[in-house]
Amino acid sequence: MDSAREIENLLYLYAERIDDGDLDGVAALFAHGRVVRGDEPPAEGSDAVRRIYQTRLYADGTPRTKHVTTNAIIEVDEGAGTATCRSYYTVFQQTAALPLQAIITGRYHDTFRVHDGRWWFDTRTFQVDQVGDVSQHLDEARSLGLTRCMVEKG
Repeated sequence: MDSAREIENLLYLYAERIDDGDLDGVAALFAHGRVVRGDEPPAEGSDAVRRIYQTRLYADGTPRTKHVTTNAIIEVDEGAGTATCRSYYTVFQQTAALPLQAIITGRYHDTFRVHDGRWWFDTRTFQVDQVGDVSQHLDEARSLGLTRCMVEKG
């Protein structure tokens, strides 16, 4: 499998794990990396990344979401063992209290590197572009933070 496809699979594995409610599995993708969200300090390594995922899980063990990643532009430097990717995300959710709808959209700016012969996330930076009703997805403090971020952004 070529490097770009391996990296693309990491993008989709992230979405699959979060939609399955496998937050430990999401965090494991960052064993050699970090996540940067807004003005928050970077979360580095699996343990720190796991702590920032305060996603509400329902009786079926999932957040009742579908994370859709599109428009992936992947650039690989095989010699250096590094890569970058810019992509869009849209998160859909449906619960008993919320009809099916997009609840948040934005962009990922990712870097990757080879570690022990395998591609890993190096850094995932989130940019939030639009926020809908995230009240059924995130804890209240995080929901308010996203709303405040969008108001300040204009």
